[in-house]
Amino acid sequence: MANDVLGNALIDYFHGKRSKKLLLHTSYTDSEEMPVDVFFRGPDDFPELEDIAMALCDGHVLDVGAGAGSHALHLQAQGATVTALEHSRLACTLMRERGVRDVIHDDFFRHQGHKYDTLLFMMNGIGIAGSIEGLKKLLRHSQSLLNKGGQLLFDSSDIAYLYADGTVDKPTGYYGEIRYQYGYKGIWGKPFNWLFIDQQTLIQLAHAEGWVVQILYEDETDQYLARMTPLST
Repeated sequence: MANDVLGNALIDYFHGKRSKKLLLHTSYTDSEEMPVDVFFRGPDDFPELEDIAMALCDGHVLDVGAGAGSHALHLQAQGATVTALEHSRLACTLMRERGVRDVIHDDFFRHQGHKYDTLLFMMNGIGIAGSIEGLKKLLRHSQSLLNKGGQLLFDSSDIAYLYADGTVDKPTGYYGEIRYQYGYKGIWGKPFNWLFIDQQTLIQLAHAEGWVVQILYEDETDQYLARMTPLST
């Protein structure tokens, strides 16, 4: 798939073709290199935040935006029941090649017909919401995918620091709503919206949508791990 830019980069990296750079263009800076090896980290390279999240995964786990399958493979090795959900068809092919047993090629917002105990969004995977309104939609859809007593685990961060010195213009809406675009081998993928959400805004929004929020970990860079459960369960 020519327009599956990230998937092409992942496939090439896995097969040793690493001469080309994966570029990431954002709405707040010029293009910069995105290290592809971050998608292939093993458990020894997981930061503390991810170690905690892995330990908290329970029951049937849906790894949303599973990428190259690092977290799914780890959970699988630990004996967990895990389904890897990924929008990139090439990434799905790669995960199967790497040994992920249950891979679904789909968009999270269209995925239905299954129930899970844990919805896992690592590497700011919650960012697929794209916007504050999109996050409300994501939370509502998540409730339809969770078994009774289920949970949502994700990390995000407060990116207010990007605008602190005034050199970067804030978006007209919520400052955590940004725009991404991947480039690889001279081909640019379709731009997409991505969301970073600060804790206070998250808690206010989640409570209004009927969720209980626990902040389980935060570091010195304002990145945090959250666990959310629906009040209705």
